[in-house]
Amino acid sequence: MDALSNLLNLSASEKLDRGITWTPQEIAQQPQTWELTFTQLRKRGHELQEFLRSAGIGNAKSPAPTVFLVGAGTSDYIGHALHYLLRSRWRCEVIPVASTSLLTAFEESLLPGGNYLWVSFSRSGDSPEGVQVLERALEQRPSIKHLVISCNSEGRMIQAIRGKGNCFGIVLDDSVNDRGLAMTSSFTNMVLAGQFLAHAWSLGEYESIHLALNHAGRSLLPVAADLAKNLAGAGYERACFVGSAALTGAAMESALKLLELTAGKVQTMWQSTLALRHGPMAALNSRTLFVSFLSSDPRRYKYEFDLLREVSQKQLTRTQVVIAPGNSEALRQRVDHVLTLSDVSGIPDLYRPALDVIFGQLLGLFASLEAGLKPDTPSPTGAISRVVQEIGTY
Repeated sequence: MDALSNLLNLSASEKLDRGITWTPQEIAQQPQTWELTFTQLRKRGHELQEFLRSAGIGNAKSPAPTVFLVGAGTSDYIGHALHYLLRSRWRCEVIPVASTSLLTAFEESLLPGGNYLWVSFSRSGDSPEGVQVLERALEQRPSIKHLVISCNSEGRMIQAIRGKGNCFGIVLDDSVNDRGLAMTSSFTNMVLAGQFLAHAWSLGEYESIHLALNHAGRSLLPVAADLAKNLAGAGYERACFVGSAALTGAAMESALKLLELTAGKVQTMWQSTLALRHGPMAALNSRTLFVSFLSSDPRRYKYEFDLLREVSQKQLTRTQVVIAPGNSEALRQRVDHVLTLSDVSGIPDLYRPALDVIFGQLLGLFASLEAGLKPDTPSPTGAISRVVQEIGTY
């Protein structure tokens, strides 16, 4: 039995005692819940098309908008996992903009008279920055169209847009409103919701990719869990995650998951693959776990492999792990562990963040347990919480 299944099979009382009532199940359920999300959104396909056309997406008669992908923390990283895909499918400018930055630089972020669509992501819908910047936009820039994707029907962001003609709300199934502190299934399901939006007029094409993601996710969970548990027991003090293009989003979210779930006991960082070489490489040392998400694109792969070679030759880290669509002899000779993604030939890199991030989630889970923490509530000092505390309104 794999390491994740072992946790899932514990008694309810032991799960409660160890603080793993929610987090392992929320990681494990992801492929199953992806099916729910796809089915739910397909039922609203015509509504979505109509709203997107009204916003200028897929409408040759209207000017295309500038699209902001808005969120905080993990919800911001959703935007980084999606913007290349949405830009390529929607044929317009799509920019991930953190709500934490948008709130404090509101006027500077918006051009006078600009045509905007904001796609906001929030698990709870109660993130204070997300709520405040949405309410400000509704009041001060009523021409902006809003599409809010959340996992909580009672969240303030969903409530704020109800009944407004320039807004559209998507509330995912309650099962992905993660109860654990760290967003796991809520992250990947909102990413898949964004992928669905990218294919609002080509669902047949996306359905085949969605099925491939589901199958690959089910295959990945047990092998990724065993590797994550093995690595978590090795006592790393630092971890660095890198990826290229859309997989930079997976690197961002993986770094945050490990940092959150270990309450900072493992210090983490992320970079795009080539950016690491421009200064941040100085943070690597003999106590560092290095994780690289490798592309299936031959050109990107060459850059990524070259970085692995440099890190190895300079002996900058203790252990190198790659998550890769293949497992070549050259790769096995260069790194310590290769986590091979099975059956991903039909999954372009643009769609992989929801799949690849599973390893980062599992690494955070098992490192949290190894550190003597409770993954459902891993912050013993209360430094972080499931929903960020309220801030002043100015």
